[in-house]
Amino acid sequence: MHMTEGKGRKEMDLKGRDFLTLKDYTKEEITYLLDLAEELKDKKKKGIQVDDWRGKNVALIFEKTSTRTRCSFEVAAHDMGMGTTYLDPSGSQIGKKESIEDTARVLAGMFDGIEYRGYGQEIVEELAKYSKVPVWNGLTNEYHPTQMLADLLTIREHFGRVEGIKLVYMGDARYNMGNSLMIACAKMGMHFTACTSEKYFPDRELVEICEGYARESGGTVTLTEDVGAGTKDADVIYTDVWVSMGEPDEVWEERIRDLTPYKVTKKVMENAGEKAIFLHCLPAFHDLKTKIGKEIYEKYGISDMEVTDEVFESEQSKVFDEAENRMHTIKAVMAATV
Repeated sequence: MHMTEGKGRKEMDLKGRDFLTLKDYTKEEITYLLDLAEELKDKKKKGIQVDDWRGKNVALIFEKTSTRTRCSFEVAAHDMGMGTTYLDPSGSQIGKKESIEDTARVLAGMFDGIEYRGYGQEIVEELAKYSKVPVWNGLTNEYHPTQMLADLLTIREHFGRVEGIKLVYMGDARYNMGNSLMIACAKMGMHFTACTSEKYFPDRELVEICEGYARESGGTVTLTEDVGAGTKDADVIYTDVWVSMGEPDEVWEERIRDLTPYKVTKKVMENAGEKAIFLHCLPAFHDLKTKIGKEIYEKYGISDMEVTDEVFESEQSKVFDEAENRMHTIKAVMAATV
């Protein structure tokens, strides 16, 4: 890479490395990617071009569509001088007419990196196994590592550090967001709390792995059903949609019933304290301005779900800084690995 060392940023060689889950990265490597993202963001704001990757191309496989992840990869690649090929759910034959193994080998022959966003973690793991170029996880059912870098960067920009920060995740903590935040916090010496009904706690085995990371880093992992105790003095209150894409309608009613006590409200933010910030990986159901939001209102009579509009639009909400940071952190991942 032609970039010089940033302020206090140690050079680290991650060339050719896959980015599948933060379980595979050390605290030092994660910090390096955050430092690199900060430097790339600063250069972009100053209009300094960093386009040393001309002639390189990346494939973006999206079995699940996305606004932020797609835009982040496309803008980041374009800024770097790279070309992108977007393969939408109908545009790739992955696993249908062509095995994942064959797809990986075909794409690796043409591209310098492959992003995958879709279903099982085993798919992105298999792509990586057979690809000779780096593979990046843009979201699977189990993990969302690029979102983690954006979240950590946002927290660091706001508080000046990530170590010792208390982050509380409210809602369904069994899947990609709950899992990934628990891993990221445990690795980085942060205090992670999943605050939700017991049936929505993360997988026990993963909790134990993260407790191991936390012992090394000085962080902690807490699971609680108690909103008052769980959110007291939190630095970051984090939530996500209660029902993810493609889940059947009958799931809505159950989630709304189970998770409404864990909605992020003004009262929750007050309990955390005025220093606390609100984060959400988006999209969020905080008003009736979406088609799904309207349908939920008509069916269940509620005008918001995981977060109230009051909190979402408040000074404490940093969700749009966080969304922008997806692009800068994804650029850092590509810059470090291609």
